[in-house]
Amino acid sequence: MSHDDGTLPPEVHSDIHSDDMAEGGKTLGARSIRRALAILRILATGQEHGVRITDIVRETGLNRPTVHRILRTLIEEGAVEQDPNTRRYMVGPELSLLGMSRAARVPVKSVAEPYLRHIAEQCGDSVFLTIRSGFDSICVDRKTGSYPVKVLSIEVGARRPLGVSVSGLVLLAFADPDDSEEVILGNEQRLASHGLDLSEVRRRINETRSLGYAYSKVGVVPGTRALALPVFDANQQLVASVAVSALADRLSPERLASLIPLIRHQAELIAKRLGEVQARRH
Repeated sequence: MSHDDGTLPPEVHSDIHSDDMAEGGKTLGARSIRRALAILRILATGQEHGVRITDIVRETGLNRPTVHRILRTLIEEGAVEQDPNTRRYMVGPELSLLGMSRAARVPVKSVAEPYLRHIAEQCGDSVFLTIRSGFDSICVDRKTGSYPVKVLSIEVGARRPLGVSVSGLVLLAFADPDDSEEVILGNEQRLASHGLDLSEVRRRINETRSLGYAYSKVGVVPGTRALALPVFDANQQLVASVAVSALADRLSPERLASLIPLIRHQAELIAKRLGEVQARRH
């Protein structure tokens, strides 16, 4: 039995350890790594706010003692932190330091930077670059426009289940259909926590695929709307999504007529530039 603050009595830890060791070292090692990574991905969605242990248990399907044991180990290694006041868990500094060693592994971020800025300058609103990582979308860059009221609906580094946001819809709609279906099935429980059922997500994916863009009349932040288009590379492989988020009256259906061509043209320029960079490397 666990305590209210998420700590567990020593005898529970020893029982878990004995059960795990009986399953065999190699199998246990691989499974433990996968579980730890799954927990880290969930923590990444909480950003600075953090995630409760009960939410981690629900989203992973693991029991509370197992989750707590993994969290304890990750804290010891600096990969996870726990807020002493809220008891919530969040990604630790060690992961940020490790990630810095391979910053060049997201070439679209450096290539897209001037084009994102151009969109923000032209439309005056916030622009986001989002890529896919497994079953999640991750915001890797954000530019703000000149309009006084800025909609900062998502922070750089924020992770969400694919299918929740307009960027996630774009990343699913222009992926392989079988791949897309696997993702939404795998994210079923997480999507439900956002009030989305699979039939609605499938409908929105089909709509996005048909239109060539994703548009939401109700954004992540109340009173806002969002629009997203795909970014392909020179080989027409999907690499990212570019989204604009603004106050609802600034992103009316009528304004899409000017915004969509603006974003699409900049996405094409990103693809061209990516092709030049890739050709130079080869």
